[in-house]
Amino acid sequence: MDFANFDVDQIFGLGDDTNPLLWLIWIIPIVIFMFYGQRIQLQITSGDIKKNIEKLKQLKEDSRKELIDYIKKELKPKTDPTEKLDRFISYFTIMPVDMDPNGIIPKVRHIMRSREEYTRSQVKAIFSDIDLLEITKVQNLLEVATTLQLLYKIVNHLFLTAKKQNNYPLILPLQMMLPFIMEEADALKEAIPALKHGQPIGDGIGPMVVGKMMLGTEKQKVAFETVWSQTEHEGRKLYLLKAEGPLATVGRPGDGVEHIVSQYKPDAIIMIDAAVKLEGEDSATVAQGFGAAIGGIGTDRFQIEEIATKNNIPIFAIVIKQSIKEAIATMTKEIADKADETRSQLYEMIAEHTKPGQSILVVGVGNTLGVSQ
Repeated sequence: MDFANFDVDQIFGLGDDTNPLLWLIWIIPIVIFMFYGQRIQLQITSGDIKKNIEKLKQLKEDSRKELIDYIKKELKPKTDPTEKLDRFISYFTIMPVDMDPNGIIPKVRHIMRSREEYTRSQVKAIFSDIDLLEITKVQNLLEVATTLQLLYKIVNHLFLTAKKQNNYPLILPLQMMLPFIMEEADALKEAIPALKHGQPIGDGIGPMVVGKMMLGTEKQKVAFETVWSQTEHEGRKLYLLKAEGPLATVGRPGDGVEHIVSQYKPDAIIMIDAAVKLEGEDSATVAQGFGAAIGGIGTDRFQIEEIATKNNIPIFAIVIKQSIKEAIATMTKEIADKADETRSQLYEMIAEHTKPGQSILVVGVGNTLGVSQ
């Protein structure tokens, strides 16, 4: 064979549309993708999802281990709590029937509070002597471990179901949601050191602002793990409300607002809370708006909106923007430094929307871990 005269065009027939080898080069991949395209895509996608599932598994195991180690080493329980804690971590909550939406909020509130009270009583039973701060810290650590386990179970279930059925479209929603799930899981993992050491978290910026305003005033308990006090500003009476610090709790702001409104009839309600920032927004940005600024499952928000509507009281909001990770991890200096600016904007809002002689209810919403008053 004369390699000197080797002609690529002649061998592959690149200049001849009828060359069978060229047809095979184009047709075989098309046939393969027609019959096996979804399986190939499923295998490619599965590799990336598997890595995230393994990471989720490791995160949930690490959170469980850190919870058990913290309790054994720091709190000295009467007996080995591992078995009981594993049962707590596997707890689930069944939401009430929602076919008839009338009255569903009280049912949800009842179920969630029953769960909180049961968990609190069971945590107390593990120890011979434990203070309220440690109880709330253990409750929050349990919530982190429970959430991570639930995320792992759901993601793994969806993945295995799609693999079992060889169904690529079934795995697409999981592939789209997985980045957000992993972001939340990483944030929960980052929250554990702050919870263990009793350090303020980003979500505590609302209680921090109101807590500073409470300094030097007489604090009174208004609801479960919730306190309030009175002060004045430029001829206006301020009712200050926040969760009872430095406990790891959000308190019951709905009950607190309902009590103060029924007793004192304020002319306006201003709520201060952390808010998840949008991509592209700067962290620690302070923004003003209208409506009840409060997260959670919605029971407290409904309660506040209901009482405000009945009494025709406007609700204003100030939020401090932050990422999910910043909201539940140790509070950054950038966010903490916004407390004074937030208070200045609060006073501006009071001056703009109320008159001397009127009264305003100021609510600091969020987990008040490490934030006193």
